[in-house]
Amino acid sequence: MRKYENFCKALLNLKELETKSPPYDTITTAGMVALFEICFEQSWKAIKEILELHGIGEKKIGSPKMVIKQAFEAGIIDDEALWLEALTARNDVAHSYNEEIALEIIKTSQEKFIAMFEALREEIDKNWS
Repeated sequence: MRKYENFCKALLNLKELETKSPPYDTITTAGMVALFEICFEQSWKAIKEILELHGIGEKKIGSPKMVIKQAFEAGIIDDEALWLEALTARNDVAHSYNEEIALEIIKTSQEKFIAMFEALREEIDKNWS
């Protein structure tokens, strides 16, 4: 499962945020936001790949939001609201030139999203691979 492997690599990179604390310079801020975005992108694509491999939601899943909803129904993820919050944060990456938005993405990644991604990795390893 190539997309799952990509997700695991992206998560490993994102976990580096756990060791960082403000203040951040502009390049560090941009890099940390980008690590979140990459991990999110790889996560939903890995989920989509797994759903397709298991014949779940064929032809109904294409957008990240639909993949998240289908993953929740299938039991791959257990907190649909948190995943939708992560999707909103991913959409806000386009506005991360705004320091307030960028810092919120970093903070929420440290407080919630890294654990969310780790739970996904564990669920896939345990029940879906």
